[in-house]
Amino acid sequence: MKNTFGNYLSVTLFGESHGAAIGAIIDGLCPGLKINEDNIRRMMHLRQPGGAISTARQEKDSYEIVSGVVDGVTTGTPLTILIRNQDTKSGDYSAMKALMRPGHADYPAQCKYHGYQDTRGGGHFSGRITAGLVAAGAICHSALEAKGIYIGTHIAKCAGIADRNFEDLKCDIDALSESIFPTLDGDSGERMQAEILKAKSEGDSVGGVLETAVVGLPTGVGEPWFDTFESILSHILFSVPAVKGVEFGDGFALADMRGSVANDPMCYEDGKVITKTNHGGGIGGGITNGMPVIFRCVVKPTPSIAIEQETVNVQSKTNAVLGVKGRHDPAIVHRARIVIDAVTAIAVYDMLAGRFGTDYFAKGE
Repeated sequence: MKNTFGNYLSVTLFGESHGAAIGAIIDGLCPGLKINEDNIRRMMHLRQPGGAISTARQEKDSYEIVSGVVDGVTTGTPLTILIRNQDTKSGDYSAMKALMRPGHADYPAQCKYHGYQDTRGGGHFSGRITAGLVAAGAICHSALEAKGIYIGTHIAKCAGIADRNFEDLKCDIDALSESIFPTLDGDSGERMQAEILKAKSEGDSVGGVLETAVVGLPTGVGEPWFDTFESILSHILFSVPAVKGVEFGDGFALADMRGSVANDPMCYEDGKVITKTNHGGGIGGGITNGMPVIFRCVVKPTPSIAIEQETVNVQSKTNAVLGVKGRHDPAIVHRARIVIDAVTAIAVYDMLAGRFGTDYFAKGE
Protein backbone atom coordinates (compact mmCIF):
# COMPACT_ATOMS: atom_id res chain seq x y z
CA MET A 1 0.00 0.00 0.00
CA LYS A 2 2.42 2.64 -1.26
CA ASN A 3 1.59 6.30 -1.88
CA THR A 4 5.09 7.76 -2.29
CA PHE A 5 6.98 8.91 -5.40
CA GLY A 6 10.63 9.83 -5.77
CA ASN A 7 14.20 8.94 -4.91
CA TYR A 8 16.16 12.04 -3.87
CA LEU A 9 12.97 14.03 -3.37
CA SER A 10 9.92 12.05 -2.24
CA VAL A 11 6.27 13.07 -2.15
CA THR A 12 3.70 11.11 -0.13
CA LEU A 13 -0.02 11.76 -0.58
CA PHE A 14 -2.65 11.26 2.11
CA GLY A 15 -6.39 11.76 2.66
CA GLU A 16 -9.70 11.00 0.98
CA SER A 17 -12.11 13.04 -1.12
CA HIS A 18 -14.70 13.38 1.66
CA GLY A 19 -12.40 12.91 4.65
CA ALA A 20 -11.36 15.64 7.06
CA ALA A 21 -8.31 16.68 5.06
CA ILE A 22 -5.95 15.80 2.23
CA GLY A 23 -2.35 16.76 1.65
CA ALA A 24 1.24 15.86 0.92
CA ILE A 25 4.52 15.27 2.72
CA ILE A 26 7.66 16.32 0.84
CA ASP A 27 10.96 14.86 2.01
CA GLY A 28 14.33 15.76 0.53
CA LEU A 29 13.88 19.49 -0.08
CA CYS A 30 17.16 21.30 0.44
CA PRO A 31 17.37 23.67 3.43
CA GLY A 32 17.12 27.39 2.78
CA LEU A 33 14.64 27.15 -0.10
CA LYS A 34 12.31 30.16 -0.07
CA ILE A 35 8.62 29.21 -0.17
CA ASN A 36 6.78 31.22 -2.81
CA GLU A 37 3.28 31.45 -1.35
CA ASP A 38 1.99 33.41 -4.34
CA ASN A 39 2.97 30.63 -6.72
CA ILE A 40 1.33 27.98 -4.53
CA ARG A 41 -1.91 29.97 -4.48
CA ARG A 42 -1.71 30.63 -8.24
CA MET A 43 -1.29 26.97 -9.12
CA MET A 44 -3.95 25.86 -6.63
CA HIS A 45 -6.35 28.38 -8.19
CA LEU A 46 -5.74 27.00 -11.68
CA ARG A 47 -6.72 23.52 -10.45
CA GLN A 48 -10.01 24.72 -8.98
CA PRO A 49 -13.31 24.32 -10.88
CA GLY A 50 -14.62 27.31 -12.76
CA GLY A 51 -18.01 27.94 -14.35
CA ALA A 52 -20.40 25.56 -16.09
CA ILE A 53 -17.62 23.43 -17.61
CA SER A 54 -16.55 22.18 -14.16
CA THR A 55 -17.99 20.52 -11.08
CA ALA A 56 -20.22 22.54 -8.74
CA ARG A 57 -18.15 21.41 -5.74
CA GLN A 58 -16.44 24.50 -4.40
CA GLU A 59 -13.42 23.91 -2.19
CA LYS A 60 -11.39 26.94 -1.14
CA ASP A 61 -8.22 24.82 -1.07
CA SER A 62 -6.79 26.87 1.76
CA TYR A 63 -3.58 25.10 2.72
CA GLU A 64 -1.44 24.97 5.83
CA ILE A 65 2.27 24.17 5.92
CA VAL A 66 2.56 22.48 9.30
CA SER A 67 6.18 21.34 9.26
CA GLY A 68 9.49 21.85 7.50
CA VAL A 69 9.32 25.64 7.09
CA VAL A 70 10.47 28.41 9.46
CA ASP A 71 10.40 32.11 8.61
CA GLY A 72 9.35 31.33 5.04
CA VAL A 73 12.24 29.01 4.15
CA THR A 74 12.66 25.24 4.24
CA THR A 75 14.53 23.66 7.14
CA GLY A 76 15.51 20.53 5.20
CA THR A 77 13.21 18.30 7.24
CA PRO A 78 9.92 16.83 5.87
CA LEU A 79 7.48 19.53 4.77
CA THR A 80 3.82 18.73 5.39
CA ILE A 81 1.00 20.47 3.51
CA LEU A 82 -2.53 20.11 4.94
CA ILE A 83 -5.68 21.02 2.96
CA ARG A 84 -8.97 20.66 4.82
CA ASN A 85 -12.08 19.47 2.94
CA GLN A 86 -15.08 21.73 3.45
CA ASP A 87 -17.68 21.29 0.67
CA THR A 88 -18.45 17.57 0.94
CA LYS A 89 -21.81 15.94 0.24
CA SER A 90 -21.20 12.32 1.12
CA GLY A 91 -24.90 11.51 0.88
CA ASP A 92 -24.60 11.74 -2.90
CA TYR A 93 -22.65 8.46 -2.79
CA SER A 94 -24.46 6.45 -0.10
CA ALA A 95 -26.82 4.80 -2.61
CA MET A 96 -23.90 3.86 -4.88
CA LYS A 97 -21.66 2.13 -2.33
CA ALA A 98 -22.26 -1.32 -3.79
CA LEU A 99 -22.62 -0.13 -7.40
CA MET A 100 -19.32 -0.06 -9.26
CA ARG A 101 -19.04 3.04 -11.44
CA PRO A 102 -17.80 2.16 -14.97
CA GLY A 103 -14.48 3.83 -15.75
CA HIS A 104 -13.67 4.40 -12.07
CA ALA A 105 -11.37 2.60 -9.63
CA ASP A 106 -14.36 1.34 -7.60
CA TYR A 107 -14.08 -2.35 -8.48
CA PRO A 108 -10.27 -2.65 -8.41
CA ALA A 109 -10.30 -0.81 -5.05
CA GLN A 110 -13.01 -3.15 -3.78
CA CYS A 111 -10.75 -6.10 -4.57
CA LYS A 112 -7.47 -4.61 -3.34
CA TYR A 113 -8.80 -3.22 -0.04
CA HIS A 114 -11.34 -6.01 0.63
CA GLY A 115 -14.25 -3.56 0.84
CA TYR A 116 -12.70 -1.40 3.56
CA GLN A 117 -11.85 1.50 1.24
CA ASP A 118 -13.51 4.90 1.65
CA THR A 119 -16.10 4.94 -1.15
CA ARG A 120 -17.28 8.53 -0.64
CA GLY A 121 -16.47 10.52 -3.75
CA GLY A 122 -13.90 7.95 -4.81
CA GLY A 123 -12.00 8.20 -1.54
CA HIS A 124 -8.23 8.13 -1.99
CA PHE A 125 -8.67 7.53 -5.75
CA SER A 126 -10.45 10.84 -6.30
CA GLY A 127 -9.06 13.65 -8.42
CA ARG A 128 -9.56 15.72 -5.27
CA ILE A 129 -6.29 14.27 -3.98
CA THR A 130 -4.42 16.15 -6.71
CA ALA A 131 -4.82 19.37 -4.70
CA GLY A 132 -2.03 18.19 -2.40
CA LEU A 133 0.00 17.12 -5.41
CA VAL A 134 -0.34 20.60 -6.94
CA ALA A 135 0.71 22.30 -3.70
CA ALA A 136 3.79 20.08 -3.48
CA GLY A 137 4.57 20.63 -7.15
CA ALA A 138 4.25 24.39 -6.77
CA ILE A 139 7.15 24.40 -4.31
CA CYS A 140 9.31 22.44 -6.76
CA HIS A 141 8.08 24.63 -9.62
CA SER A 142 9.37 27.79 -7.92
CA ALA A 143 12.74 26.14 -7.22
CA LEU A 144 13.06 25.20 -10.89
CA GLU A 145 12.21 28.70 -12.11
CA ALA A 146 14.95 30.09 -9.86
CA LYS A 147 17.29 27.89 -11.91
CA GLY A 148 15.88 29.16 -15.23
CA ILE A 149 13.76 26.06 -15.90
CA TYR A 150 10.18 26.72 -17.01
CA ILE A 151 7.19 24.41 -17.49
CA GLY A 152 3.96 25.07 -19.40
CA THR A 153 1.05 22.97 -20.62
CA HIS A 154 -1.76 23.68 -23.08
CA ILE A 155 -4.78 21.73 -24.29
CA ALA A 156 -3.54 20.43 -27.63
CA LYS A 157 -6.88 18.79 -28.42
CA CYS A 158 -10.30 18.52 -26.78
CA ALA A 159 -13.54 17.09 -28.20
CA GLY A 160 -11.85 16.76 -31.59
CA ILE A 161 -10.80 20.43 -31.72
CA ALA A 162 -7.07 21.19 -32.01
CA ASP A 163 -5.12 24.12 -30.56
CA ARG A 164 -2.12 25.64 -32.36
CA ASN A 165 1.32 24.22 -31.65
CA PHE A 166 3.93 25.77 -29.38
CA GLU A 167 5.87 28.50 -31.17
CA ASP A 168 7.85 30.91 -28.98
CA LEU A 169 8.12 28.53 -26.03
CA LYS A 170 8.98 30.97 -23.24
CA CYS A 171 6.32 33.49 -24.34
CA ASP A 172 3.72 30.72 -24.67
CA ILE A 173 4.59 29.33 -21.22
CA ASP A 174 4.28 32.81 -19.70
CA ALA A 175 0.84 33.26 -21.29
CA LEU A 176 -0.35 29.85 -20.11
CA SER A 177 0.74 30.53 -16.52
CA GLU A 178 -2.33 32.72 -15.90
CA SER A 179 -4.83 31.04 -18.24
CA ILE A 180 -7.84 29.33 -16.65
CA PHE A 181 -8.65 27.49 -19.89
CA PRO A 182 -5.16 26.94 -21.27
CA THR A 183 -5.13 27.13 -25.04
CA LEU A 184 -2.68 29.04 -27.19
CA ASP A 185 -5.40 30.06 -29.64
CA GLY A 186 -8.43 31.81 -28.14
CA ASP A 187 -10.86 30.72 -30.85
CA SER A 188 -9.94 27.07 -30.38
CA GLY A 189 -10.48 27.43 -26.65
CA GLU A 190 -13.96 28.87 -27.13
CA ARG A 191 -14.97 26.05 -29.48
CA MET A 192 -13.64 23.45 -27.05
CA GLN A 193 -15.67 24.92 -24.20
CA ALA A 194 -18.79 24.91 -26.35
CA GLU A 195 -18.31 21.18 -26.99
CA ILE A 196 -17.81 20.54 -23.28
CA LEU A 197 -21.10 22.29 -22.52
CA LYS A 198 -22.83 20.31 -25.25
CA ALA A 199 -21.62 17.03 -23.75
CA LYS A 200 -22.76 18.20 -20.31
CA SER A 201 -26.24 18.99 -21.61
CA GLU A 202 -26.45 15.42 -22.89
CA GLY A 203 -25.32 13.95 -19.57
CA ASP A 204 -21.96 12.99 -21.07
CA SER A 205 -18.31 14.05 -20.90
CA VAL A 206 -15.23 14.61 -23.09
CA GLY A 207 -11.48 14.04 -22.86
CA GLY A 208 -8.46 15.62 -24.48
CA VAL A 209 -4.72 15.79 -25.06
CA LEU A 210 -2.34 17.97 -23.04
CA GLU A 211 1.00 19.08 -24.47
CA THR A 212 3.80 20.17 -22.13
CA ALA A 213 7.06 22.01 -22.75
CA VAL A 214 10.00 22.15 -20.34
CA VAL A 215 12.68 24.69 -21.27
CA GLY A 216 16.04 25.49 -19.67
CA LEU A 217 16.95 21.95 -18.61
CA PRO A 218 20.68 21.20 -18.52
CA THR A 219 22.11 18.47 -20.73
CA GLY A 220 22.81 15.07 -19.20
CA VAL A 221 19.84 14.51 -16.87
CA GLY A 222 18.49 10.98 -16.73
CA GLU A 223 20.02 7.50 -16.54
CA PRO A 224 20.25 4.79 -19.20
CA TRP A 225 17.82 1.89 -19.16
CA PHE A 226 15.64 1.83 -16.05
CA ASP A 227 15.77 5.42 -14.80
CA THR A 228 15.61 7.32 -18.09
CA PHE A 229 14.21 10.82 -18.11
CA GLU A 230 11.15 9.49 -19.93
CA SER A 231 10.58 6.57 -17.56
CA ILE A 232 10.79 8.64 -14.36
CA LEU A 233 8.55 11.34 -15.81
CA SER A 234 6.09 8.80 -17.23
CA HIS A 235 5.92 7.12 -13.82
CA ILE A 236 4.52 10.23 -12.17
CA LEU A 237 2.46 11.32 -15.20
CA PHE A 238 0.55 8.04 -15.13
CA SER A 239 -0.23 8.63 -11.46
CA VAL A 240 -2.49 11.55 -12.46
CA PRO A 241 -6.11 10.36 -12.58
CA ALA A 242 -7.47 9.92 -16.14
CA VAL A 243 -4.06 9.96 -17.89
CA LYS A 244 -4.07 6.95 -20.23
CA GLY A 245 -1.21 7.66 -22.59
CA VAL A 246 2.11 9.55 -22.75
CA GLU A 247 4.36 10.27 -25.75
CA PHE A 248 7.58 12.27 -26.08
CA GLY A 249 8.57 14.40 -29.05
CA ASP A 250 6.72 13.17 -32.14
CA GLY A 251 5.84 9.99 -30.25
CA PHE A 252 3.75 7.50 -32.21
CA ALA A 253 4.05 9.62 -35.36
CA LEU A 254 7.70 8.49 -35.54
CA ALA A 255 6.45 5.08 -36.64
CA ASP A 256 5.46 6.56 -40.02
CA MET A 257 8.73 8.44 -40.59
CA ARG A 258 12.01 7.41 -42.14
CA GLY A 259 15.19 7.79 -40.13
CA SER A 260 16.29 10.61 -42.42
CA VAL A 261 13.29 12.60 -41.19
CA ALA A 262 13.00 11.36 -37.59
CA ASN A 263 16.67 12.05 -36.73
CA ASP A 264 17.40 15.53 -35.40
CA PRO A 265 20.37 17.12 -37.26
CA MET A 266 22.97 18.64 -34.92
CA CYS A 267 25.07 21.78 -35.18
CA TYR A 268 26.97 24.36 -33.13
CA GLU A 269 25.27 27.68 -32.45
CA ASP A 270 27.15 30.30 -30.41
CA GLY A 271 29.47 27.54 -29.19
CA LYS A 272 26.60 25.35 -28.00
CA VAL A 273 25.40 22.08 -29.53
CA ILE A 274 21.76 22.22 -30.62
CA THR A 275 19.49 20.20 -32.89
CA LYS A 276 17.78 21.84 -35.86
CA THR A 277 14.58 19.87 -35.24
CA ASN A 278 13.19 18.28 -32.09
CA HIS A 279 11.41 15.09 -33.15
CA GLY A 280 12.96 13.32 -30.14
CA GLY A 281 11.44 15.78 -27.68
CA GLY A 282 14.72 16.91 -26.13
CA ILE A 283 15.80 13.42 -25.04
CA GLY A 284 18.30 10.95 -26.46
CA GLY A 285 19.19 7.61 -24.90
CA GLY A 286 16.91 8.49 -22.00
CA ILE A 287 19.01 11.58 -21.20
CA THR A 288 18.26 15.27 -21.82
CA ASN A 289 20.17 16.73 -24.78
CA GLY A 290 19.71 20.42 -23.96
CA MET A 291 16.74 21.00 -26.26
CA PRO A 292 13.24 21.69 -24.87
CA VAL A 293 11.55 18.58 -23.54
CA ILE A 294 8.17 18.17 -25.24
CA PHE A 295 5.59 15.52 -24.33
CA ARG A 296 1.86 14.88 -24.54
CA CYS A 297 -0.64 13.16 -22.22
CA VAL A 298 -4.00 11.66 -23.15
CA VAL A 299 -6.73 12.51 -20.63
CA LYS A 300 -9.77 10.26 -20.89
CA PRO A 301 -13.37 11.57 -20.65
CA THR A 302 -14.60 12.04 -17.07
CA PRO A 303 -16.12 8.64 -16.12
CA SER A 304 -18.87 10.04 -13.86
CA ILE A 305 -21.73 10.72 -16.28
CA ALA A 306 -25.51 10.96 -15.93
CA ILE A 307 -26.19 8.62 -18.86
CA GLU A 308 -27.20 5.19 -17.56
CA GLN A 309 -24.50 2.52 -17.92
CA GLU A 310 -24.40 -1.21 -17.25
CA THR A 311 -22.58 -2.21 -14.07
CA VAL A 312 -22.68 -4.66 -11.15
CA ASN A 313 -23.86 -4.61 -7.55
CA VAL A 314 -21.12 -6.30 -5.50
CA GLN A 315 -23.35 -6.63 -2.44
CA SER A 316 -26.20 -8.50 -4.12
CA LYS A 317 -23.88 -9.95 -6.80
CA THR A 318 -26.30 -8.95 -9.55
CA ASN A 319 -26.14 -6.94 -12.75
CA ALA A 320 -27.36 -3.38 -12.45
CA VAL A 321 -27.78 -0.05 -14.24
CA LEU A 322 -26.25 3.17 -12.94
CA GLY A 323 -26.61 6.84 -13.81
CA VAL A 324 -24.16 8.75 -11.62
CA LYS A 325 -25.68 11.51 -9.48
CA GLY A 326 -23.92 14.37 -7.72
CA ARG A 327 -21.48 17.09 -8.78
CA HIS A 328 -19.05 16.11 -11.53
CA ASP A 329 -16.91 17.67 -14.25
CA PRO A 330 -18.04 17.21 -17.87
CA ALA A 331 -14.31 17.56 -18.67
CA ILE A 332 -11.21 17.63 -16.51
CA VAL A 333 -8.56 18.28 -19.15
CA HIS A 334 -8.38 22.03 -18.38
CA ARG A 335 -7.98 21.39 -14.65
CA ALA A 336 -5.57 18.50 -15.17
CA ARG A 337 -3.04 20.68 -16.99
CA ILE A 338 -1.79 22.33 -13.76
CA VAL A 339 -1.54 18.87 -12.19
CA ILE A 340 0.69 17.88 -15.11
CA ASP A 341 2.82 21.00 -14.53
CA ALA A 342 3.07 20.11 -10.84
CA VAL A 343 4.05 16.46 -11.24
CA THR A 344 6.53 17.42 -13.96
CA ALA A 345 8.16 19.86 -11.53
CA ILE A 346 8.36 17.15 -8.84
CA ALA A 347 9.97 14.61 -11.18
CA VAL A 348 12.41 17.12 -12.66
CA TYR A 349 13.42 18.35 -9.18
CA ASP A 350 14.03 14.73 -8.14
CA MET A 351 16.16 13.96 -11.21
CA LEU A 352 18.20 17.17 -10.90
CA ALA A 353 18.85 16.44 -7.23
CA GLY A 354 20.06 13.00 -8.27
CA ARG A 355 22.31 14.42 -10.99
CA PHE A 356 23.82 17.40 -9.15
CA GLY A 357 23.17 16.68 -5.46
CA THR A 358 20.34 17.55 -3.10
CA ASP A 359 21.76 21.03 -2.40
CA TYR A 360 21.59 21.97 -6.10
CA PHE A 361 18.64 24.25 -5.37
CA ALA A 362 20.14 25.84 -2.26
CA LYS A 363 20.60 29.58 -2.26
CA GLY A 364 23.93 30.58 -3.71
CA GLU A 365 24.69 27.16 -5.20
